[in-house]
Amino acid sequence: MLIATAWSHHRWLRGFFGDMLAVVWVYFLLKAFLEAKRHVLALTAFSVGCLVELGQYVAAVNGWHTANPVLRTVLGSVADWMDVLAYAGGFLLVLAYEALRSRIAPEVAGNRP
Repeated sequence: MLIATAWSHHRWLRGFFGDMLAVVWVYFLLKAFLEAKRHVLALTAFSVGCLVELGQYVAAVNGWHTANPVLRTVLGSVADWMDVLAYAGGFLLVLAYEALRSRIAPEVAGNRP
């Protein structure tokens, strides 16, 4: 929430880093409820970001707009290929984190590859 509000004047932080963190957040949300391999969950989180981006594109092409400012902040309103790149960065960040965690504390990481 701080990225979207208090730090919104930092465009790269709000735009790129925020989108990376969105994928990381979706990954851990999925991981909290689903028993699946980390690669599958990470790819699912990346796909959610891409679907949001596709939704933004379809909305722009059809001239659809939402009046709700919170929804506009959370989902965004402009499709951009840099967002997809940020989602890919979040995907890689999750995989790097999980690989590092499994090396440092394999008993905590569990037996899921």
